[in-house]
Amino acid sequence: MSSTTTISHEKLARLIGTPACPVLIDVRTDEDFALDQRLIPGSRRRSHKKIETWRDEADGKRAIVVCQQGKKLSEGSAALLRHHGVPAETLEGGYEAWVAASLPLIPVSRLPAPDHNGRTVWVTRARPKIDRIACPWLIRRFVDPDAVFLFVTPSEVEAVADRFGAAPFDIENVFWSHRGEFCTFDVMVEEFGLTSDPLARLATIVRGADTARPELAPEAPGLLAASLGLSRMYSDDLEQLEAGMTLYDAFYRWCRDATAETHNWPNRKPGPRDD
Repeated sequence: MSSTTTISHEKLARLIGTPACPVLIDVRTDEDFALDQRLIPGSRRRSHKKIETWRDEADGKRAIVVCQQGKKLSEGSAALLRHHGVPAETLEGGYEAWVAASLPLIPVSRLPAPDHNGRTVWVTRARPKIDRIACPWLIRRFVDPDAVFLFVTPSEVEAVADRFGAAPFDIENVFWSHRGEFCTFDVMVEEFGLTSDPLARLATIVRGADTARPELAPEAPGLLAASLGLSRMYSDDLEQLEAGMTLYDAFYRWCRDATAETHNWPNRKPGPRDD
């Protein structure tokens, strides 16, 4: 029997990648996690024994708790969160149901070491245009909602990465960068195991806009124009990133839900009035 305090993996999969995605908490035991060190996109690992130390992360937000099978650990953790006023649900069937449905999973081995607040930190060149907005969008929506992004002088990216424990991206000779004909966004989609049809479609648009190949997708020139426009509107890179999040949210939803939809000005022939 379904419950008002559970969510199916189908419904959760539709929320992931959107601004409406709940806070996702993975409370699998260390023993279960050691057998499969991957995470549902956007989720964070927390101990069910230490809810008091992390429950504020979901303050004012909806939370989904995931354990191995969707039983005692997630049920108890979600109940405690509700006790503290957090709207919390459990994932039906837990992590095992998500895996059985062949839904995307993030290999933890690909994540940079978190800072003392549990956030991943990333650094790239200042004055972003396309890849350097697309990649943070992907990370925030699918990998680490609390990720920190540092935009610095190009010549200082690697030194800042070293001193501040940040992962450099979209510069030459680093792991998270262009590879052959593919841009950094392509690389992140692949390495993070996020190869869904909507993200593959979006990656083609980003690649076309970022590498001066508008023929790859009809939408690529539009993304290029919007990106360049945003770069002229904002002198602060972080403000530009926040505006760019909405831009990529819209492109992603089009890629996922609206590619078959067309729009035209109504051309109604004169006819009898309905009244």
